[in-house]
Amino acid sequence: MSALAHFVDSSRTSRHFRDVPIPDLRAFDRRAIHSRAVLCKMLPRGASHATQRQGHTGLRLAAILVSGMRRREFISLIGGAAAYPFVARAQQLAKLPTVGFLGAGEASGAGGWVSTFVHRLNELGWIEGRNIAIEYRWAEGRTDLFDEIAVEFVRLKVNVIVTYGTAAVVAAKKTTSVIPIVFGTAGDPVGAGLVASLARPGGNVTGLSILETESGSKRLELLHEVMPNLGRLAIIANVDSAGAVLEMNEIQATARRGGLQASTFQIRRSEDIALAFETLKKRVDALFVVSDPLVFSNRIKISNLAVDAQLPTVCNYREYAQAGCLMSFGPSFPTLWRRAADHVDKILRGAKPADIPVEQPTKFDLVINLTTAKTLGITLPPSLLARVDEVIE
Repeated sequence: MSALAHFVDSSRTSRHFRDVPIPDLRAFDRRAIHSRAVLCKMLPRGASHATQRQGHTGLRLAAILVSGMRRREFISLIGGAAAYPFVARAQQLAKLPTVGFLGAGEASGAGGWVSTFVHRLNELGWIEGRNIAIEYRWAEGRTDLFDEIAVEFVRLKVNVIVTYGTAAVVAAKKTTSVIPIVFGTAGDPVGAGLVASLARPGGNVTGLSILETESGSKRLELLHEVMPNLGRLAIIANVDSAGAVLEMNEIQATARRGGLQASTFQIRRSEDIALAFETLKKRVDALFVVSDPLVFSNRIKISNLAVDAQLPTVCNYREYAQAGCLMSFGPSFPTLWRRAADHVDKILRGAKPADIPVEQPTKFDLVINLTTAKTLGITLPPSLLARVDEVIE
């Protein structure tokens, strides 16, 4: 196949050239083919500007092949033609409203939440890559990266920052008082100083509270129901997370009021977890897990160590029960992230975070891991099993 025939054939398959007739180029000399007036006559009437631009480039390339333009000139022109769609795409994305998604944990662990969030945005008319851009950054539980990512989002001039976990929200808020911030989950946003009040957040932050301290008391009740003779409780938490510290202190106080011996095991990094378990072995009867991005990223490790130590665990999210925690009780994450997308939609349409109340969860899920229960030799009360939302076997 000749070079010209190959060009004509490939052009027919391109969406830019489907309606562009291939003329007899032998009637034009090389100088004429570079005339815009001549080129316009060779394109169909009513062709769009994009089609005209692509058509002009294509016809010039064809003329080059016919007229024998020098190799250097040919490469220069075809390089420009190839680069054009990418440059145009970059310019298009630069104009789109942009969401900076600060993932406090791992991308793999938050995949379900992100999918729910993006799906809800689609329902609201925001299609990623078409009329909205989303910049994802993942800290993988490293709190030292929160500030760095927040600073990057400010530099990128995103329209709204979306994140979760008290420490990540604190980092974003500290970095900017102008860019709106929406948190998908935060334990106690008022107590942590993220907002002035739930009804009137004030400032540039709003989102969804997960009522950690309130639901934490309920988790403690559930643990008592499974272990009526519970006497010694361990509480593991990342003390570099303000929200985790608030919940840890609240649970410790509640446990002691209920007559339990409650000990706290404080961690700051993944490497501290194994050491904490070595310390608490045979000293406690059960483990209360306070969640934050660091702990969530290590949920499988924590669950495995707890089973090895023969410790029943109670956690807050379904993902912990999936990882091997005996049971979890907490708000429905899909519901929270759908509502977070609603907040982002309102902000992109002109609403101010200060005027959007912080919402509280209305649905809580109780999940039991029967495999873990059997491994630990625990018989679960029928009254508890009758109330579960999900059983993992």
